[in-house]
Amino acid sequence: MAIFNVRLDDDLAARFDAWASARGGRSVALRQLMVGAVGASREMASHAAHAPFPVKLTVRLSAADVIGLDVAAAETGLTRNAWAAAVLRRRLRDRPTFAGSDAVSLIAIQTELRRIGVNVNQIARALNTAVMEGRVLDLELGALDDLRREMRGHLRGLQSAFAGNLAYWAGEP
Repeated sequence: MAIFNVRLDDDLAARFDAWASARGGRSVALRQLMVGAVGASREMASHAAHAPFPVKLTVRLSAADVIGLDVAAAETGLTRNAWAAAVLRRRLRDRPTFAGSDAVSLIAIQTELRRIGVNVNQIARALNTAVMEGRVLDLELGALDDLRREMRGHLRGLQSAFAGNLAYWAGEP
């Protein structure tokens, strides 16, 4: 991807930025202008208008707030930017954010739940097709009940992880 650098006087840059802010920012507005200038296809113009590039946000903080930000980010294993983005994401979209190690743990839980679900389905199929009497049927039903309890425990753990994460980002104790 090519990069263009342009030198402008401060007044022109400020006026362009003011105009571009209503169009998605400096980069998006410049891409739209370039697509229009060369008569690009509708598809290219649409991509330029809605380019999936993240928007940079600059926040000025006091020294004490930066220290607090660093401590909070370090506690979660995130960078300053990732931590601040997670707070905004929680507030704006009610979505959780997990550090890398937490995400790996949640994937492991999800894998276990799938494994248990497969086992429960196999047992249910076997019970539906087998002709069993008395004690044998009771043992199979007991095994199925054990799996159900294990699965519920994993689900509670997963729900707790999500609830705790959302509460953290919402600033709740």
